Amino acid sequence: MKELILLAVGAAFVNNVVLSQFLGICPFLGVSKDVKTAAGMGSAVIFVITIASFVTSLIYKFILVPVHFEYLQTIVFILVIAALVQFVEMFLKKAMPPLYNALGVYLPLITTNCAVLGVALVNVQRSYNILEGVIYGLATSFGFLVAIVLMAGIREKIEHNDITESFQGTPIVLVTAGLMAIAFFGFAGLI
Repeated sequence: MKELILLAVGAAFVNNVVLSQFLGICPFLGVSKDVKTAAGMGSAVIFVITIASFVTSLIYKFILVPVHFEYLQTIVFILVIAALVQFVEMFLKKAMPPLYNALGVYLPLITTNCAVLGVALVNVQRSYNILEGVIYGLATSFGFLVAIVLMAGIREKIEHNDITESFQGTPIVLVTAGLMAIAFFGFAGLI
């Protein structure tokens, strides 16, 4: 149990997928203008990464390895992720149209979000069992949610500040992301 807690804390905070590994930067920067939208994207990513971790672990362990098709893992994982994203997109379109419209093009981009594929590949490369893979996926996606919601909150506050013209827009967002990454390095002492 202790190892699973360390794995979860390490994945969410110490090795945050966005701020330490720099995966998933596109939705992190693109959807983090509003806290509600960022929380919606983070929730969608939690669902996709957690379920993808489970399904890809099962497929890898019980299908690809026994028939020696491990070299197809990337293609198979992308197909699984794409199917899950389509499911999330259909659900949001029916159940939450305002969130679906707010996420716009970034929702289907979860399919190509390198953080989602990265988690599935890390699960295989580190030989995590299915439970460890799901815990790692859930914790990593929770770390993504924390990072994107924090960034959205900061961006909402920055919008009302007096910022030099040369730093307005993307430059101040990138500086903020860099400072957040430095701050998250403070979690390295937890483990």
